[in-house]
Amino acid sequence: MSDATIGSVEQLRDPNYTPALSKAIPLGIQHVLAMFASNVTPAIIVAGAAGFGFGSNSPDFPNMIYMIQMSMLFAGIATLFQTIGMGPIGARLPIVQGTSFAFLPIMIPAVAGQGVAGLAGLMTGVMIGGIFHFCLGFVIGRIRFALPPLVTGLIVLMIGLALVRVGIQYAAGGVPMMGKPEFGSTNQWLPAITVILVTLALKFFTKGMWSVAAVLIGLVAGYVVALTMGQVNFGNIARASMFELPVPFKWGFEFNSAIVIGMCFMAVVSAIETVGDTSGITKGGAGREATDKEISGATFADGLGTAVAGVFGGLPNTSFSQNVGLISMTGVMSRHVVTFGAIFLIVCGLIPKVGAIVATVPINVLGGGVIVMFGMVCAAGINMLSEVNWNRRNMVIFAVSLSIGLGLQLEPTALQHVGKTAQILLTSGLLPSAAIAILLNLLLPEDLD
Repeated sequence: MSDATIGSVEQLRDPNYTPALSKAIPLGIQHVLAMFASNVTPAIIVAGAAGFGFGSNSPDFPNMIYMIQMSMLFAGIATLFQTIGMGPIGARLPIVQGTSFAFLPIMIPAVAGQGVAGLAGLMTGVMIGGIFHFCLGFVIGRIRFALPPLVTGLIVLMIGLALVRVGIQYAAGGVPMMGKPEFGSTNQWLPAITVILVTLALKFFTKGMWSVAAVLIGLVAGYVVALTMGQVNFGNIARASMFELPVPFKWGFEFNSAIVIGMCFMAVVSAIETVGDTSGITKGGAGREATDKEISGATFADGLGTAVAGVFGGLPNTSFSQNVGLISMTGVMSRHVVTFGAIFLIVCGLIPKVGAIVATVPINVLGGGVIVMFGMVCAAGINMLSEVNWNRRNMVIFAVSLSIGLGLQLEPTALQHVGKTAQILLTSGLLPSAAIAILLNLLLPEDLD
């Protein structure tokens, strides 16, 4: 779609410009397709970690459907906070919000094997973390100095490294099948490999929407293969209702200090990511730097979206980087285009049948998708680290932070004698790596040879 068919270059760079509906609605849906798979995947992973199961015979399977609904609903609502805004809240830019992968290393151990009982503490942590995230909007400009590419790149890399094991487990059949003969069989791997191959083919040999939605289309291809192999169960679709409103405090309220601390720490990381995405949008779409008002407004919206989602059983939200690239590709800076996409997500989030359809995706198909997505998280961290001046000082900071963080993640029993709260925080690997990197970066002299 050429710029001439949508509007002038000046209009395209104006966030307040709205193309004709015949163009705006498809462009909005394009933003949804670019982020859809990444948005619902964390909800499926957390639900699976809690033990809700991927089969229609699981009594807790409706809870997975509900979590998928909330991931769509509150991605849409948080996006509206950004595009429409309320007072100081919202950047009023085409920022797409979605469920964040970054929080998974904290959320997975927080709910592991606990079923519904683990969600009360998690959602309380999400809500409090969102409030803390909101408050960062007042100071975000003054704390950026403590998070240079050395620190942020390491944090993003550690997020990816903490998750790649999940991708392999899912592709091989999922944690419930570990130790069984079917785990890692050809029948399990074939759909996952199909997802990976189709995604790579589309990403590198096509252009436009085919390339932008490569992961989503790859998941569809793997889904078709799984369907022909009898691995797809449609039992829950008929039982899902056509409309359902979110339920406040659906799983109760429970304060867990480890989860709250973890969520607040990750809120800082998410806030910095949002600052980067906001700057990327204004540079790529309008050729200018983001204003302080836009950066603080984006951070306020980020936190508010997360806090509200936590109240209703949703997961933390953040800005989606893949949509930043989409804006650079299309050249359309209209925030109202993204508003149409947000409305589409909200409608989907209110229809349980949509969640039920998404939940029919077999775990091995999802595994193929998350192998690609989590690998891309690692690659994004390495890309950020490429901006670092690799002198001895920075190499020492990176080496110590990575070794301790990754080591504690690989051997959690090394901390079996510390308190449970400390175990949850430290064995994630992510928090100790980030804390050590931040402290060493602030304390070690710059002129260390």
